[in-house]
Amino acid sequence: HEFDVKTAELLARMKESKFAWLGANVIDVKTKKTFADTPPYVVREFGGIKIGFVGLLLPETKQTSSMDETLTVTDYCTTAAKIVKEMRKKAKVNAVVGLTHLFMAQDKKLAKCADFDLILGGHEHTLLQSSSNGTPIFKMTADARELGKFNLNFDAKTKRLESFDWEIIPVTDKIVDAPEFAPVMEKYRGLLEKLAERVGSTTEKLDALSLSSRTMETNIGNFIADSYRNAGQADIGFVNGGSIRADLVYEPGVLTKRDVLSILPFNNPIVKVEVTGKLLKQILEHGVARSGPGEDSEPGRFPQVSGLKFSYDPRKPAGSRVVSLTVGGQPVDDSKIYTLATSDFLVSRGGDGYTMFKDAKVVSAAANAPKDSDAFEAAIKNAPNSTISPVVEGRIVRVN
Repeated sequence: HEFDVKTAELLARMKESKFAWLGANVIDVKTKKTFADTPPYVVREFGGIKIGFVGLLLPETKQTSSMDETLTVTDYCTTAAKIVKEMRKKAKVNAVVGLTHLFMAQDKKLAKCADFDLILGGHEHTLLQSSSNGTPIFKMTADARELGKFNLNFDAKTKRLESFDWEIIPVTDKIVDAPEFAPVMEKYRGLLEKLAERVGSTTEKLDALSLSSRTMETNIGNFIADSYRNAGQADIGFVNGGSIRADLVYEPGVLTKRDVLSILPFNNPIVKVEVTGKLLKQILEHGVARSGPGEDSEPGRFPQVSGLKFSYDPRKPAGSRVVSLTVGGQPVDDSKIYTLATSDFLVSRGGDGYTMFKDAKVVSAAANAPKDSDAFEAAIKNAPNSTISPVVEGRIVRVN
């Protein structure tokens, strides 16, 4: 999600950093070079052993972030096959490690495209361990909650990789803060105090897990979709599950500004559009188009909704999975016009592949629209005693 910010800002952050950036398949369409002239790979030497590292992004980055139009993401398999071969023959590395942001299925495919010794991935926000073509693949959940420690063991004479060991280290408050971090904390003290401000409270556990938000109706998804619908004064509130980011379950109790921004960090404007019933069906079909067996495990396009109820059958072909749909308690009318409040990320940029929003009529544009996190916070504050109790209501039903 580095590409969620403007390119100029990202470049500034990259210049400030003291580590190498990798993204071998992120290409500038004008120069045909890697973005920001990042190296296609790096080699680090440890005791005479050369380890090569290559970074690869999933093709969907163009749809799931705000990547500049001057950039493209090339095929990860083709890129890896070329670069890993060069690393082995030209750089004479003793092992190759892939640092990826891909779906697990893509990581498994990658392991068959090039000669990797280890793949350390991301994207799924769950702890995963697998292998493909003899290559181990690991994913360490998200948000620095676990540290993966990997020891690669080589024969001292032949310099051949013989085995490796790994350890999963939970990152908790039991780990003592590094003294050198204190001045950094002090720099942001004012902001941290603001983030700790109370917004309200909840009487229910709030399921803001990424896996839940991207695969099923959730209570916090319902509440956020309601806040969208109310902010836009629309018939329908529509939220792509991938925009709910906290990846936590919040226990009953106080909700702070930090909680609000952890759940909705992007500050996307909520725009209001008019859609026909027919277009609404297309939108929902897209929302569940990657939710079938063997498809994406956590599709960011999966919807959280307000003002409507629908059921879908994931065993049916994509595009024909929605089996029932009502708006305001009434069967949807293909020719009727409905108002829908959603993120400008979906409407103006076709985020998460929602390109069909180009056929919607924009009623209230992004320029003067409320931000999603502000609407969410206001909804909490405006609840009786600033206390919320959202529940799952059967708005989304998965058939079979």
